[in-house]
Amino acid sequence: MKNSLCVILILMYGCTLAKVKVEVLSERTALENQVLGTYNSLDQEMLLAASVRGVDSSGQIQQPPKRSQEYKDTLAAMQVQTFHADDIETFKRLGWVGENNIGLLTTFSLQKDQAPEDLKAFVQRYTKDEFNSVAEQVNSARKTVMHRVVEMNENLTDADMPKIQKIFWKMNIENALPGEKIQTEDGTWKRKQ
Repeated sequence: MKNSLCVILILMYGCTLAKVKVEVLSERTALENQVLGTYNSLDQEMLLAASVRGVDSSGQIQQPPKRSQEYKDTLAAMQVQTFHADDIETFKRLGWVGENNIGLLTTFSLQKDQAPEDLKAFVQRYTKDEFNSVAEQVNSARKTVMHRVVEMNENLTDADMPKIQKIFWKMNIENALPGEKIQTEDGTWKRKQ
């Protein structure tokens, strides 16, 4: 009896119930994982294409691998996005553009007089036409990438484009910085917290 009581006490005091707090921050759907995986592979292909040498180890000129026009267009689109990334980041900081709910940029008025001191020179350099051109180029590039994601996935068709746009919208607002304009699913605009 005494031994049984000791064993029970040891088991009771030896067993603790730890508090386990599980938070699911973001549970992605299978479609979101598929789309983001494709997008990441495109990004990786762009990096590889940029690092390919035109000369082999013996000094002979190599011919680049044959690529489809869609591949070339997508690569060019991703390069456009990378080229304009700093300007778009600044446009967002100034409130000149925001991430809309179909994965594209929406332009707003150029409020040059309200620019922070460190952006005064940047603000004066941009004309409205140049600003619109950059935003249009980036949106066109985003559309090209979205279409390529559909083309690369046998389970997707152009009819799935609204779903693809929503996934890119989610990705864009997740990457948006506090204070940047984002459009909610219902179409209203707010500043990201």
